[in-house]
Formats: sequence, structure tokens, C-alpha cells
Amino acid sequence: MSARIWLSALALVAGAVFIRPAEPSVSAQPAEPRDLTTTLDDQTELAITVYNSDIALIRDVRQLNLARGTGNLHFMDIAATVNPATVHFRSLTEPSRVSVLEQNYEYDLLEPEKLLRKYVGRDVTLVRTRQDGGSTVQEEVTARLLSYNNAPVWRIGDEIVTGMSADHIRFPELPETLFSRPTLIWTVENAGAAKHRVEASYLAGKLAWNADYVLTVGRDDRRADVDGWVTLTNNSGTAFRNAKLQLVAGDLNRVRQMLGKMVANETMDAARAASAPMAQESFSDYHLYTLGRKTTINNNQTKQVSMLNGTGVPVQKRYVVEGQEFYYRNASHPGAPIKDVVQVFYQFKNEEAGGLGMPMPSGTVRVYQEDSKGAVQFVGEDRIGHTPKDEVLNLKIGNAFDVVAERKQIDFEKIASNVYEVEYEITLRNHKAAPITVEVNEPVGGTWRMIRTSHAHTKTAAWAAQFQVPVSGDGETVLRYRVRVTY
Repeated sequence: MSARIWLSALALVAGAVFIRPAEPSVSAQPAEPRDLTTTLDDQTELAITVYNSDIALIRDVRQLNLARGTGNLHFMDIAATVNPATVHFRSLTEPSRVSVLEQNYEYDLLEPEKLLRKYVGRDVTLVRTRQDGGSTVQEEVTARLLSYNNAPVWRIGDEIVTGMSADHIRFPELPETLFSRPTLIWTVENAGAAKHRVEASYLAGKLAWNADYVLTVGRDDRRADVDGWVTLTNNSGTAFRNAKLQLVAGDLNRVRQMLGKMVANETMDAARAASAPMAQESFSDYHLYTLGRKTTINNNQTKQVSMLNGTGVPVQKRYVVEGQEFYYRNASHPGAPIKDVVQVFYQFKNEEAGGLGMPMPSGTVRVYQEDSKGAVQFVGEDRIGHTPKDEVLNLKIGNAFDVVAERKQIDFEKIASNVYEVEYEITLRNHKAAPITVEVNEPVGGTWRMIRTSHAHTKTAAWAAQFQVPVSGDGETVLRYRVRVTY
């Protein structure tokens, strides 16, 4: 008599499904002594390297007793998003004495509908309940499942039955091909000792991270505090407990070529981890960030981990006007000036002298500043790319409310067949109490030479001139320049 199992679940047509717990059976044969199942209880070490492109490298180390000879090892509690083609298994105790003959990834997980489909051609017990004189009566009938396409088709006695509902379905046993959670099964040959420290490493999807930064600027716009956070998302189908966490910033297409090297260097990298929130090191053409402590990442969780902190970082507030190539006339109102947007930036350098100096992965920087009451207010955000140390960052936080820029072309003269002189006037009005400096960037076409200008200029490129124009508080400044252009 085979063991009977009860399972409680909902069948699509047949109602809830129950499987009874296994009962002792005199005729049951003992499991093969060489087969072994390992779970998180055997885990001694766990390391995760997450890339910023929805993939991670998992390194799972467990302590096992492997019988000599050939047997099956059921490696459970892995990520449901594992890529089987990337799995690597080895014994750390005796690498040359343990070999893998075959590998299977079982992802056909136990579900009520799958369980019902596995019983096509077999008998089950349909259970229906009804009320009889104030009491609940259960009616049982043995039925053979002939097919299960859109709905089950039963044979009950000599009749074919469809559309029959049931409150429960009893299954005599659990099919061997259904698993309660994703499992890797290796056929392992052990020619060494019984005790082994084994390692399984693999790539898994739906694990990703990105960097988020907070820039808190002082009231004087001269100093700021920078906090960097790693935002880690785990949708891999499993939790990672007490794991060493590492992050790789870089182009994944090239990082893939380094995965083998990374697995080999995991132990070496662990020794480099510092006690700081996040230590970093160069890794080929990328950067590897290591959390200085172990952490737990639950499934379906978003976790934030501190990455860097900078205090009193020098910042500069910039007001910028970008000239347009087709700004020479106002099509809607000829003769009237054209209004330009005055953009606002915060600029700082990622250098050690300023309290930073760690390569900053790409991410979003959110900027805050205290108001007159001391309350911190959100003033804007911008996204940065991967930024090495000693590079300058410019964060656009928005457009100025109290600074106005108006431009118009005040002269145009043809000097020769392909030589022209044009003159522009840009009026800057500052309605703030404090004086500011506005950076004006002007595009100039052709071969050009500045004839005269009210403010000094810098030729920033072959096609551009830049002016630094001071404007007093509640004041106005007019920038005029004349340029000769040869086309």
C-alpha cells in the first residue's frame, strides 16, 4: 500500500486540493544511501556579486557528508532565476577527488494545477461536502483523470464525466518530478573522504542595484554633505541570509568576460573588505564595491546600504544661459527680445581633498537645502554617469525663478560676399538680493573673430564663446558683443 499525501490548494475546476502527510509504510523501501539532500542548514558561507544590469553571481558554500562512490546530490534553496548553463560545482576540500557526472535543474514546482496534470491517466479521490440535517457529510468517489486541457475529464465507473466540481481532491502520492522549490541535482562521484566543503556558484537574474545620492547644500551655497546609497532589489525567488555583498559598476558585456576570474578571486577579495560602509577597488576596467559587513537580502525586498559619505564638500552654484543657433530674431513678435532660460547647477569635484575621492557609480543625485527656518527642502535632482575620482560633477537642479535673460540681435552687416558682422545684446536681470555671476555660452558659426565686447570672453570651442557676466543684487547687466564671421 503506497503512502498517502494530503495537499490543500485550489484546483481550477475541481475546487481546493489536499494532500495527506506521509504515513509510515511497512513496505516502503529506504532511500538510496548515496543520495543526499542539502539545504540552507548546511550553508557555511554565502557571497553575492551584483551587477547594475539585473544579474548577480551567487557563491554558496556548504559542509556536506558525501558517501564514497556515485550518488545524487539534491542542492536546494537556490535562486529561482538561476541560469543552469552558468552553474559551477566543486569540492573545496578535495577538488580532484570529487567530480560531477551529470547536472539537472528541476524547476517544475509543486502547484495545484501542475499536480492535477501529473495525474492524467491515474486515479484520485474526489470529495464533496453537503449539509444533511444540520451536519456536514462528506461524499467520496474514486475517479480516473482522463485528460486535463481546458477542464478535467473524469471516468467514474463506466461513465465519462465533465463539469463535476469537488471541494477536495485526494492524491495518493506526490509525483517525483514535482519539487517544492527550485533544485539543482548533480550526479556526483566521490573518490575521497566523506566530509567535504563544497561550493556552488551560478548566475541568477532579477537581482539588480543602482546608486542613489543625497546632496545637502548649506545656506551659503558653498559647502555640502554628500551621502551615497546602494539601492538593491531582490526578485530572484529566494532570500540570501548573512551574505557578503559586492557590487560591480561597469559595462556588463565586458564584465561577462571576467566572471570566471571573479569566481577565482572571491576569497582574495574578501580579505580586502574594509570596515568602512563600502570599500572599492579597481577591477579590470570596472570598479568593485564591497560592503564591510555581512547583510541579509530577503526575497521581494528593496534594501539600501550606505556606500560613501562626504562632509563639507566645496560646491559652486552656477547660473547658465545657453545660446541657440537660431536665436537671431523673434518670429512671433519682430523687434522684441527673446527670453532665454537661466539654468541652475551645483558643481563639485569628486576628490579626496573635498571629502570624497571614491569612484561614484551612475545614479540619481537628489539635492536638498535648508530654508530660513532650518527645515531641509527638496530643490531638484539630476542623474550622473559613472564618475571616476578627481572628476567634476555638474548637477542641474532646475531653472532660476528670479533671474531673467533676454537677447536680441541689434545689428547685421554684410562686409563681403561671404563675410558678415553681427552684433548681439543680452540683458540679464537679477531679482535676488545677493549678487550672482551668469555664465553665457554663445554658439558662433563659420570662421569668426570677436570685434568688440563689453565683457571678456573665452573661446571654449571652435564654434563657441563663453562670457562670465556679474549681476548685482536687484540689478541688471547688459552683455554686448560684435563678431565678424566668414562662411
